[in-house]
Amino acid sequence: MVNPVGSQSVDRASALLALVVAADAPRTFTSLVDELGLAKSTTSRLLQALERSRLVQRDAAGAFRPGALFALYAARPSALHDLAELARPTCERLGEQSGETVNLAVPRGTDLVHISQVDSRHVLGAINWVGVEVPAHCSALGKVFYASGVLPLPAGELQRRTDRSLTERPALERALGDVRRRGWAVSLDELEVGLTSVAAPVRATGGTVIAAISISGPTSRIAERGVGALGELLISEIRGLSAQLGSS
Repeated sequence: MVNPVGSQSVDRASALLALVVAADAPRTFTSLVDELGLAKSTTSRLLQALERSRLVQRDAAGAFRPGALFALYAARPSALHDLAELARPTCERLGEQSGETVNLAVPRGTDLVHISQVDSRHVLGAINWVGVEVPAHCSALGKVFYASGVLPLPAGELQRRTDRSLTERPALERALGDVRRRGWAVSLDELEVGLTSVAAPVRATGGTVIAAISISGPTSRIAERGVGALGELLISEIRGLSAQLGSS
């Protein structure tokens, strides 16, 4: 039999934790009391329990931020699997609507890593990119990460993969400005001749870009659908995923 008092405590603690984790900055005790409308004694007791479990911690000013368990979880290899599973319904919808290959990638150090893929329903264009290393400046996914600042711009000479590759830094910076302005990136024959991809960011708390999703396929088919239309489709579909991750 469910204990209603115990269930209420769990609900209140969960609500407190959600406020702390979703906040752009550490939350003060007073702001948490005011927002949830709980008694100060109740709020204090719940926060102490969350602290003991390392789900929240206090900063030097005494405000509350996500605890060490979140950092430990983020460092685990399984965190990428969990992100891929969370994003899978979005990626599958994009695959169904576009008919093309859909990839989810994350930034790691100075590189991008493809962590999951929904295959194209066409034989032509059904390439498995998971685990394949590509120069980020030739990739729509990479341009999203450069434009948002989560990947450092490449140092030195930019690799030329095709005649369309952006090998001059000013040209790359102009392209990144376009990404920031319209919200999506494109790679048109820049990685491989005949391959076009369009990508948009996945955001978490505070609008931080933590991943990106792309639609890619033969340039001729992508042109028929329209690069801009695919960019807007990505933005529309990813919005719900970003909200699940705490982006407002």
